[in-house]
Amino acid sequence: MSTLSDLVYAQGRSTGPDIEWLHRLAGDGQMLADLAFADIVIWVPTADDSFVAVGHTRPSGAATLFYRDIVGDPVRPQWRSQIREAFFSGEIVDSASPDWFEETPTRVRAVPIVRVGAESASPIGVLTRHTNLGEARTPSRQQITFNECADDLFGMIASGDFPDLSAPTAPRRGAPRASDGLIRLDVDGVVTFASPNALSAFNRMGFEDELEGEFLVEVTTEILPEKRQFDESLPLVVTGRAPWRADIEARGVTVSLRTIPLRDHGVRIGAILLTRDVTGLRHQEQELITKDATIREIHHRVKNNLQTVASLLRIQARRSHTEEAREALTQAMRRVSAIAVVHDTLSEGLTQRVDFDDVFARVLKLVAEVAAAPNTRARTRTTGRFGTLPSEYATPLALALTELVTNAVEHGLAGQEGDVEIIAERDPDMLEVRVRDNGVGLPEGQVGRGLGTQIVRTLIQGELGGTIDWHTLVGSGTEVTIDIPLRYIAPE
Repeated sequence: MSTLSDLVYAQGRSTGPDIEWLHRLAGDGQMLADLAFADIVIWVPTADDSFVAVGHTRPSGAATLFYRDIVGDPVRPQWRSQIREAFFSGEIVDSASPDWFEETPTRVRAVPIVRVGAESASPIGVLTRHTNLGEARTPSRQQITFNECADDLFGMIASGDFPDLSAPTAPRRGAPRASDGLIRLDVDGVVTFASPNALSAFNRMGFEDELEGEFLVEVTTEILPEKRQFDESLPLVVTGRAPWRADIEARGVTVSLRTIPLRDHGVRIGAILLTRDVTGLRHQEQELITKDATIREIHHRVKNNLQTVASLLRIQARRSHTEEAREALTQAMRRVSAIAVVHDTLSEGLTQRVDFDDVFARVLKLVAEVAAAPNTRARTRTTGRFGTLPSEYATPLALALTELVTNAVEHGLAGQEGDVEIIAERDPDMLEVRVRDNGVGLPEGQVGRGLGTQIVRTLIQGELGGTIDWHTLVGSGTEVTIDIPLRYIAPE
């Protein structure tokens, strides 16, 4: 599906600031649809003097008119003249009589979208509200207030006062919605309306009276615990003076607030305050933070313990009296150190995914220094990119590559100068890694007999579900190819 930016750019008549403005407006589409109890559609002009839909939001508290997605569709003939009039006049245009859409009576309002700072005063698009009259019933006081708030916002859209680019963007989780709770403030910050959900949220925080007729800043001051730090932006939010967000916490309840100042041609006339009880979400976030800190501490301690084990193995190797024992302990030390690098990386991040290019750069430096014999000079280099991998992939892959590079240095380049190249190629479905050296190569029948090779096979085939293949020619070097399926890894 095309994004709003793609659809707008395709028309070739809007600038970057226009698109940012439309993105902000589309981000509040759900709020507008819920306040208006109607479908909201955003249109932009096309090169053939028509219009195309680039955004559509259905109401959550009323029946939708559009059961199929209309984003990307050209404007229908029955709405074209009304939308054109709103676009070229810069005025809100209401349908003169009920409009029929697929045998359903509707009422359409066309609102010109004006951007502050545009070079000309002409609109950059049109927003339409499509109200389903077939679902009409006697409106409640809440529905009347919601519709009044929607009308105020439509007027602000037509005058360039909404959206406000200085307001923070919506969080991914826990953003207040109109159905969660709505408070209407007058210009002095007095509550003129509070929905049942909004009143319940303040009651749970300790306020026992009715909100209507109260200064919301005084109510908030009353329920806030003494000597408790609070968000510095809170006074601006509860007085309705700034388009901002803040949280209130009292009696173990956390309520998220979002204020939208209402203006009439730039003059503030009041505010809408959206509320949502986010106690459960905040508890979940705190638990995730605690668990993340615990997991990182575990990785840090595992890394420290592995480094201690590697140091002990190194000491023991130096004291060994036979070359065979010294070599076995040195290889064990190298394997433990490679695993420690992965845990060290995981202890520094906020997720259980690692940048394997960074991990392997550290592993490669460690292997090249430890594996090289006195008469061997190995030049190692990496081309391509591994990308990010989950920890369950990173550890066995780091250990397997440690073995392959070690074999290339110790056996392929033994007693000579040469190159070891590691080539990584990744697509959405597969990671291919080739380890290539230009050493003497291995004789036929010698591949796959050592402990290191058995370890690599177990890691690649058993733990990663991949395949591994050796290609060797005596005197021309060796190339090992690893293919690892990425079907269980989310794309980067």
